[in-house]
Amino acid sequence: MHVDLGNGLASVASPGVSRESLERLDERVGRAHERIERGRKNGEFGYAALNLPQETDASAIERTVAPLGDCESVLTVGIGGSALGAATIGEALGLLGISVLDNVDPAWVRETLDGLELAETAVHVVSRSGTTAETLANFLVVREAFEDAGVDWTERTIVTTGEDGPLRTLADRHDLPTLAVPEGVPGRFSALSSVGLVPAAIRRGDVESVLAGAREGTAIGELEGSLFETPAYGYGAATYALSERGAAVNAMLPYAEGLERFAEWFAQLWAESLGKDGLGQLPARALGATDQHSQLQLYRAGPRNAMVTFVRPRERPELSIPETDFEMLSYLGDTDLDTLIDAEFEATEASLAAAGRPSLRIEIDRLDARSVGALLYDMELACVLVGELMGIETFEQPAVEWGKRAARGLLGAEGEFPESEAVGEKTRLSVEPDR
Repeated sequence: MHVDLGNGLASVASPGVSRESLERLDERVGRAHERIERGRKNGEFGYAALNLPQETDASAIERTVAPLGDCESVLTVGIGGSALGAATIGEALGLLGISVLDNVDPAWVRETLDGLELAETAVHVVSRSGTTAETLANFLVVREAFEDAGVDWTERTIVTTGEDGPLRTLADRHDLPTLAVPEGVPGRFSALSSVGLVPAAIRRGDVESVLAGAREGTAIGELEGSLFETPAYGYGAATYALSERGAAVNAMLPYAEGLERFAEWFAQLWAESLGKDGLGQLPARALGATDQHSQLQLYRAGPRNAMVTFVRPRERPELSIPETDFEMLSYLGDTDLDTLIDAEFEATEASLAAAGRPSLRIEIDRLDARSVGALLYDMELACVLVGELMGIETFEQPAVEWGKRAARGLLGAEGEFPESEAVGEKTRLSVEPDR
């Protein structure tokens, strides 16, 4: 990953951070790096995620999914970190036939299942606890759909879960192929494990190169504790500094269709990890060049509370634009789409700088397995650094757990769930149509 902090400097943008401020901040980055390295070395909760590129066994994943290698499509049943990593990797590698059930909207679930040839579909069910209500409910619906279609779901299902729980019990009862959720790794940090790599492996993606890219991209064991020498730290530190100066929104804007899901994955990583104690940034999801026509107006001329993170591959496939005899479009002839999208990228970046709005640039070599692995790892490392600089518990998510408990109480799950009482205490001010 290559990072350019130039358009986030105070000499360019407001809010912005001076070079001198970054140099002072670098001392704190060094101390945070020591804490991160200590956490990795000891395998502490959360920090253990940064060891996944070394510890994840690609060949073990490939052996486990081998019986499903003839499937033309893969359906991941999970939610949040149990689904976004798989979707991101599959899309970035250009693998066809990978879909996700990560919501319980009944119309959408039915539409998704109706669009699959179930006899040719593998199902990957993911839940660390094995108790996630949305995941288990969707899996029961999927299982019934297979049975109604006369397809043996037990021959098409692989499970990734913890050592205990209902999902583990079900997998054991039906002798389903099973992989373990890595210990000490929150779901949103688990993309570089079986959680995120199984669908790609079933669809014959190069998962070993994804892991190799993560190892190479960060030089595991040789990271420098400086924002000026480690790109992930450079991005994390500059983002932290901009947020401290008023950039409450971080708009992730990749210029590649294959990275649209990456922006969604980033949004969970950033929001769930850093949104604590009144701190954090609101991650916005966008796509270049599409959202130049829908969101750029706000980032360039709206409140000065946002920064933009641009992401692009340095190399793209070529696709020529045909010449035309229509004079007003002649400037497009004798060029190609990769030149056009790069021009859109650079023009948009420059337009923000001209308006004094901050942005940071991230570039990967190309959209392939190695670069995708490096990008995911580096963004995780950047997130951990920001958490250290903020002084928060990066790897916990108590606000999410509160909502889960309230929902379980409403559904009548066993146990005491006082959080559900808040639903009936809702303050109302209704406005109804006059019919």
